[in-house]
Amino acid sequence: MKLRAWVTALLAGSLALPAQALPTFAEVKASHPSSETRVLDRHGELLQRLRTDTTVRQGEWVALPEVSSALRQALVYSEDRRFYEHAGVDWQAVASAAWGNLWNTRTRGASTLTMQLAGLLDADFKAGQQGRSWTQKAGQAVWAQWLETRWRKDQILEAYLNRVPFRGEIIGIDALSRSLFNKAPHGLDADEAALTAALVRAPNAGRERVAERACAVRQAMQRASGAAPAGCLGIRLLADMALRERRWSPSDGIAPHATRRALAEWRAQPAKGAVPPQLRTTLWAPLQRHAQELLQRQLRELQMQRVEDGAVLVLDNASGEVLAWVGSSGRLSQASEVDAVLALRQPGSTLKPLLYAQAIAERRLSAASLIEDAPTHIPTAAGLYIPQNYDRQFRGWVSVRSALASSLNIPAVRTLVMVSPDAFARQLVALGLPLRESGDHYGLGLALGSAEVSLLTLTNAYRTLANQGRHGGVAPLAGGPGAGSARQAIDAGAAFIVGDILSDANARAATFGSDSLLATRFWTAVKTGTSKDMRDNWALGWSQRYTVGVWVGNASGAPMGDVSGTSGAAPVWAGVMRWLHERQPSRAPRPPAGLVAQDVRFGDRIEPARREWFLAGTEQPLFALSSPDDGPAAGGRPRILSPTSGTVLALDPDIPPRHQRLTLKAEAGHVRWRLDGQPLGRGKEVQWMPWPGRHVIELTTARGEVIDSVRIEVRGAGVKGAGAPKSKASAGP
Repeated sequence: MKLRAWVTALLAGSLALPAQALPTFAEVKASHPSSETRVLDRHGELLQRLRTDTTVRQGEWVALPEVSSALRQALVYSEDRRFYEHAGVDWQAVASAAWGNLWNTRTRGASTLTMQLAGLLDADFKAGQQGRSWTQKAGQAVWAQWLETRWRKDQILEAYLNRVPFRGEIIGIDALSRSLFNKAPHGLDADEAALTAALVRAPNAGRERVAERACAVRQAMQRASGAAPAGCLGIRLLADMALRERRWSPSDGIAPHATRRALAEWRAQPAKGAVPPQLRTTLWAPLQRHAQELLQRQLRELQMQRVEDGAVLVLDNASGEVLAWVGSSGRLSQASEVDAVLALRQPGSTLKPLLYAQAIAERRLSAASLIEDAPTHIPTAAGLYIPQNYDRQFRGWVSVRSALASSLNIPAVRTLVMVSPDAFARQLVALGLPLRESGDHYGLGLALGSAEVSLLTLTNAYRTLANQGRHGGVAPLAGGPGAGSARQAIDAGAAFIVGDILSDANARAATFGSDSLLATRFWTAVKTGTSKDMRDNWALGWSQRYTVGVWVGNASGAPMGDVSGTSGAAPVWAGVMRWLHERQPSRAPRPPAGLVAQDVRFGDRIEPARREWFLAGTEQPLFALSSPDDGPAAGGRPRILSPTSGTVLALDPDIPPRHQRLTLKAEAGHVRWRLDGQPLGRGKEVQWMPWPGRHVIELTTARGEVIDSVRIEVRGAGVKGAGAPKSKASAGP
């Protein structure tokens, strides 16, 4: 006892530690470093754990009650049996170690858990290649006694478990239990606890030595409890398996692709340092989880149809914030690392709403305009373009509302001829779809989705329609600067009309049926699409508050087997929308200024009468097709039968002029024709030699009163031997 008092006095006098230099338990816990970044949702719920420090493997701080009692017992029994009795230094162990050194016999050592913790907290006490020096050991002892006076025993044990190095790069019990046993620390059983305790003593020893040490710890604890010691086979098998594998994935959670995107955005921000230990995102964890489950459930049902990949994106209409970002089907995919939200794919018919919105905005069409759905051969620079409908059927004359809602291909191609591929490509770029090539490169196939776009940009383009034509960027996942100010990318009225069409279950019934998944019980506007050879399947649409985009297919580009718009992506889209609006209503938007509601009738029984929306100045009550012998229209006012407004003619300089004359036809013969304000002829039919430009053809009375008018466009270099009249042609709208 005198020796103990003398040593204590000597250490206290020569190596006394100022009280203020000792860290508190709270300070050690708060400064706990982790090799992971915790990615949180908008409300602070954990979404993903992502390793961002490649030098060590260190998890979160684990509270002592969250560590299994088996491990706590095994650690204390193996490393410091009198832990709860001594005051930092086990003097019995010191005496035993000194006696062993004197007689050159092995002992268990005199270093207590408290002394080891002191060595972990202060780098000055770190052992070198030859072990710790006498002064380092003395300093450890002083630190240990100071710790014992200011920390509780449970705090010392908790800090030790979180800071102790294990095998290789693994530090702390959280990293160890997840890496070796693929479970949280509270789930460790007796054998796993013994193996963990053995690794404290010899962290980098071979598997056989670790297993032997673990077995000894386990059997000693069994004897101490009065039980018969078990064999070592189980622990040997456990050690062989656990020390051979590394089961802790570098990324674990429900939003791996969104996490990568958020970190990339964080690093891209100016004046940002190291990745923070926690990163809050705009995601909503319950929605993320539900969208992921819906996607995986749907893809399991489609496995027999050769479908294994998919993606879901949900945007807030007002803010542009990402609420859900599911980049892949996870374990169902052979390419789960590919983020399908960002991958470029062919959008199929999902570009049609943007095309019709442009045609309506340019006043080339209205929702009630008639377009012929019939076999057509369109000459192009590459040869004849012969579009086909999905079902290989033709419906004759249909309104724009029916053509878009039923996703008819031929009317869409005719609409693109009016707009022109290059103008449509410019419109797509304005809507945030960065096409790789010009519109002329894609040609008329652009109407049917021949370009490649991502789910992210396409969903945001639909969000532009939801916001009545105002386009803004997607807000960063990682917070920071918002989506920026929105700009008017397309006419608000045109966007509203397209949304009204896509919400019309009756208009889409001819193709999708009246009981389609697309017909939600609350207001939504939705469009599906399938690319060539069924390589991509889409469903995109919006409600009053949210825009949802879904893609299914194969990351490899392999075609699917007979997957349509309603059997592929649509069930996931509908499921996400139902979840979002389970308790939240979705009402139809109010029409913007500049729209007119007009009752319209369709002649020749083309479609039933209805009330339709028009851009002011484009409304008319009757849409009909009549032959020249049908007589004048209602009210006795003749109208132009041919050409129809919006017609686009292409001239070929190699065809003789007489074969390229255009015949203008009217309902009655007592009329006069005027072209671009200049007299052209009289009678029921007039021949005209067209020339390039936009033209206004008018039908007038003898007094010059305009009865009817159409606008057409002629393209080409002009025909040989023909030229424009000397009067200047109108440039048109």
